[in-house]
Formats: sequence, C-alpha cells, structure tokens
Amino acid sequence: MTPPTETPVAPPDPDPGPASAAPQLRRSGHNKVIGGVCGGLGRYCDIDPVIFRVALGVLTVTGGLGLLFYGFGWLLLPQDGEEENEARRLLSGRVEGPALAAVLMALAGCGIFLSMLSNGSVMSFAWLLTLAVAGVGVWSQRRSLTPADAPPDAVGAPAAPGTVSPAFGPGAAPPETKAPPTPASPSWWRDPIVKDGTTGPVGTGYLWGADDADPAVGLGPAGARAGKAGRAGKAADRATRGPRAIGGFVFLLALLAAGAGTAGAWEHQPLGTALQIGLAAALVVFGLGLVVSAFVGRTGFGTLFMAVLTAALLAGASALPKTITTEWTRTDWAPAAAADVQPSYALGSGEGTLDLSRVVVPAGQSVRTRAEVGAGRLKVLVPLGATVKAHIVVGIGDVQLPTEKPEDVDIQPNQKKTVTLAPPAGAKPAGTLELDLHVSIGQAEVDRAAS
Repeated sequence: MTPPTETPVAPPDPDPGPASAAPQLRRSGHNKVIGGVCGGLGRYCDIDPVIFRVALGVLTVTGGLGLLFYGFGWLLLPQDGEEENEARRLLSGRVEGPALAAVLMALAGCGIFLSMLSNGSVMSFAWLLTLAVAGVGVWSQRRSLTPADAPPDAVGAPAAPGTVSPAFGPGAAPPETKAPPTPASPSWWRDPIVKDGTTGPVGTGYLWGADDADPAVGLGPAGARAGKAGRAGKAADRATRGPRAIGGFVFLLALLAAGAGTAGAWEHQPLGTALQIGLAAALVVFGLGLVVSAFVGRTGFGTLFMAVLTAALLAGASALPKTITTEWTRTDWAPAAAADVQPSYALGSGEGTLDLSRVVVPAGQSVRTRAEVGAGRLKVLVPLGATVKAHIVVGIGDVQLPTEKPEDVDIQPNQKKTVTLAPPAGAKPAGTLELDLHVSIGQAEVDRAAS
C-alpha cells in the first residue's frame, strides 16, 4: 500500500511594503521661486509652500534666520533627480552659481543674526516663530501618514498549479492593481473653499509656483495623456508669451530707495543709522521684486545676488559705532591751565587735536581727561616735563607714541595699550597727566611738546 503524499504549498512572499514610498526631503525642481527649498519642504510635509515662504520672509526681516535657514537648506538638500547636493559640489572645487548664491545667503543671514543678538524681544519672536512652523510641519507630516491613509497590504504570489489558494481558488492570479482611494476629508491647503462653504478640486491648490503633483496620476492612461498634453500646452503658451524681465527695473527702484532713505537721515543721524535706513529700504524693494516676479515677469541671478549683497552691507552698517557722524570736521582743544581741562572731549568724524602743552601740572598732583573720536585722527600734545599715563583703545587703526617713528604705521583691529611715559632727561619734573583715549576707526597719537 502506497503511503499518501502531501502536495507542497508554496510559501507566501514576504511583505513588499507600502505601494508608494513616502516623499523624500529634497529641493523641488518645479515648484520653486529661488532654490526650491520651500517647495521641497511643502511636498515633504504636505503643506502649501507659501506657508514656509512667508515664515522665512518674516524670519529674514526680524533677525536674519530666514536667510540662514534657506542658505543651509539650499546647500545641504539635493534637488529632485540628483544625488549630490551643492555643499558637496562646493567642497569638490566646483564653484557654481547656485552654490555661490547659497553661501552668500547663509553668510548674510549670519551677519544679520549676529547683529541682532542684543535685541532680545526680536530674537525671542524669531525663535518662537521657528518652533511654531517646525511644529506645524511635523504635525502635518504625521497626520498624512495615519493608518487610515495607508495603502492595503500587498498580496502574495499566486499559488502553484494543483494547489488551493485560500483567497482566490486553484491557480488564481492576484487582483488587478487599483488606484488608492480618495481621502474622505478635504485638505484645507489643497482644496480651496468657495463661497457656499464647499470645496472644489482645482489641481494642487498651491498659491504660487509650478505644480509638483500630476493631477492625472491614478486616472489611467487616458488621464495621464490628457495631463501631459495640458502641461505641454501651458509650457508652449509660456514660451510664446515670454515673461518680461523686471530685474533692471527692480534694481533701479532699489537704488532710488537706498538714496532717498540715506539722504533723509543724513543730516540728523549717525553714519551707521543713515546707511541702515537706506540699505533696509533697498532690501525691501528687492524682496518685493522677488515676490512680484513669482506672479508676473522674471528676475535673474543678478537680482538675487544684489539682494544678498545688500543684506550683507546692512549687517555691516549695523555694526558701525554710533559715534561716527556724517560730517567731517577739524577741531582743536587748547586749555590754558589745569583748571580749564574738561573731563571729556568728543568728535564724531574728522581730526581732533587736544593741545595740553600749556597746562602746568604741579609736582605730586595729577590731571585726568578723556578724548574720543568716532572716525578719523586724535592727536594729544602733552607737556614736556609731565609723566603721562595713557590708556589707548583703537577699534581699527594705528597707535602712535613719542617713542615711535612717524613712518611706523601698524594698522590692526582691536588695539589696546596702557603705557606710562616718563619725562625726558633734563626736563623740569611736573605732575602726572592721565589720559583715556578712544578711536573707533583711525589713528590715536600721543606726542610731547618741544618746550
């Protein structure tokens, strides 16, 4: 008697995973205004990119974090269809336009951010806005990956001939692949609300930028062909019309705004403040030009470069000392006696000379004074027999002492010297002269009178 044999049953294939992979965090090649960073973030988080664009714009104005974040995002995130990011290209020695623009944008953002660190209220608002936008992005991404929206599990391989499949019967093939179901609830950033309170399907619903998603996906070959034909017709129409270049007009308006803002504050504000007002007005014009170019016209790399350069200049102007004025003057202070020496002397921009050669300081006594120049030259002439104790601070420039030759000019940043100059041999001893000298940009010089 032949023992019964068992028919082998093919084991099921392992779970192949979801039918469609989650989107990767990359820069968008189509839905972009500058580098595609906001378009990529919007696609990854399933949010309208305008939210990120507005947030980055506000962060740029309130502390430079917008330029900082966008510049590093442009450098570190690869574009669609590419495996290499701009930072790797830059490190390999290939200096291209996008990488250079991203670096300049990041540097400008760093400069503005460092100049605004002392403003606690502005920086607190910037960080709170950053955390709020990040929280919205994380919440939206998690919401889009809920189990209700997950695709059904994939079906295993068909059963071998002569075996019974528990789902399809002997030798049955797997069912035909179907399109994923349409979400039951509307998405507030994709389906706009019309006047009657309902929502209407009008493509992706993005407020600006090219459509990243193909509305014909999942509608079959006929729908895909119709979508491609529609996009081709739009591209041909754009090519026929040709967007108008508005970069030159934006640059001209920015120059006029910078000149008007600086001229309006030139007479009654320090140099740094006047430059800040003019450069801020120019930066606003560049920003508005980039926004307008997203709807009508176009701007090129030159406009973006000038905007980043203006932001860098604005950061430099904010770092200028407030003691530097817009008027260059020559001032001489010449007290005739120790009682006439004032506690302090100040000059904004120009050449200031403090002549103390006629001041007689009695032996055993001291006279103290302070002199400050924002930008220019400060010269102090001391009596022949006085002992001089000087504390000299120069932000950027040179320090000249009686023991040095006039041609020995050594320009350095942040110079601080504390020196004691004894009277020359043979001079009649006198008292002590204490000097506190400050020059932001320029030269500080101490010299002795001939007699």
